[in-house]
Amino acid sequence: MSEKIFKRKIYERMLQWKQESDGQTALLIKGARRIGKSTIAEEFARREYDSYINIDFSIADAAVKELFSHISDLDYFFLRIQSLFNVSLHERKSVIIFDEVQLYPPARQAIKHLVKDRRYDYIETGSLLSIKKNVKGIVIPSEETRISMYPLDFEEFLWAVNKSQTYDLIRYSYQNLKSLGDAVNRDLMRNFRLYMLIGGMPQAVNAYLESNDFSAIDAVKRNILELYIDDFRKIDPTGRASRLFTSIPAELSRNSKRYQVGSVIENATASRLGELLMDMADSMTVNFSYHANDPSVGFSLHADYDCFKLFLADTGLFVTLAFMDRDYTENVIYQKLLSDKLAVDLGYVYENAIAQMLKSAGNELFYYTFQEEIVKDEDGNKTVRNYEVDFLLSRKDKICPIEVKSSGYKSHKSLDVFQEKFSSRILQRYLLYTKDVRKDKDIFCLPAYMTGLF
Repeated sequence: MSEKIFKRKIYERMLQWKQESDGQTALLIKGARRIGKSTIAEEFARREYDSYINIDFSIADAAVKELFSHISDLDYFFLRIQSLFNVSLHERKSVIIFDEVQLYPPARQAIKHLVKDRRYDYIETGSLLSIKKNVKGIVIPSEETRISMYPLDFEEFLWAVNKSQTYDLIRYSYQNLKSLGDAVNRDLMRNFRLYMLIGGMPQAVNAYLESNDFSAIDAVKRNILELYIDDFRKIDPTGRASRLFTSIPAELSRNSKRYQVGSVIENATASRLGELLMDMADSMTVNFSYHANDPSVGFSLHADYDCFKLFLADTGLFVTLAFMDRDYTENVIYQKLLSDKLAVDLGYVYENAIAQMLKSAGNELFYYTFQEEIVKDEDGNKTVRNYEVDFLLSRKDKICPIEVKSSGYKSHKSLDVFQEKFSSRILQRYLLYTKDVRKDKDIFCLPAYMTGLF
């Protein structure tokens, strides 16, 4: 199967770094494994420089690694590296790529001296960059411009499947709050459901374009998931991290207000597993959404970091992980999503997709739960009702609450009660669902595929 190189938005950010930095910093691209970091780095080097050297530390031999013990003599270092790779470097016109730099920390530490020299540019790619063993004994260079890379978002997915015009229509409708019509929306939702099934991992998208066979796509995703699970086992040989990871679909399906760590690992609490959870976040294979104790601007100041929901960074992987213990043909999410008959109890698939799109668009994830006492009868008996705002965004000096529905809607009680409590703090309310663009009083009701435009 030939690997295609997909158009990625991060390319523009890389161009901006090259122009603005002019060699004063190295570019560090961080992200989960298999999202295309190495591919985009080499494609950028090929197109934007006269020559480049790509040092892949997953396969670099001893001769290459030994070079970094001579970093004090840069003339020797550069002569030797050009000889080893049989590439001529040109001052201010060449770039050296440190691929999977976390696998050889001395190379990352050398960035400080290499950048100061200013002869060439440097691009680093890596995952699990803050894990203890990957930074032990080295000084992390401050001369890095760091950018995060995520799986293909919905617009990039449409580019990949040759439907680039489609997102222009979506953007126009969003910006002008203009109805698309039921027929057009159904077609766009079909594309979006396809994106949810395949996901944004380049290998999975490539498998779709090559085979148009969901079993082949599922096999690719299972391989990626096994890779992630193996990584977690290396980080944490006790198996706790891998269990937390593989339990994400089950925990979301419980419709609980938080990820119940104790239900996955006996007697465990989020506070006791703090370092392990930080390592999971650093892997960028998952997205944490934290509870905002006070839903106001500056969520991070009022967040409860022991109370969180956990999503997969790629919804295509989420769909496969949910039924990892079964054969592809038994995966009911595939069947239901393809036929647009996703049951209410599988709505968490949409919630994962919304979380992914918000995160890749540059938003941190927060949510809010609260209770209200309701007078139940004439005798004054009361009952307590629980409400949840699925996501909160900060815009200007206000907040935007978001409620997610996996189909149409008959009510939006959480948004309404939230409005009664915090009306002075709210800029705009959103309901994300599967139907056409409309406005219900002051609530913007938008199809889920518009989430990336927030």
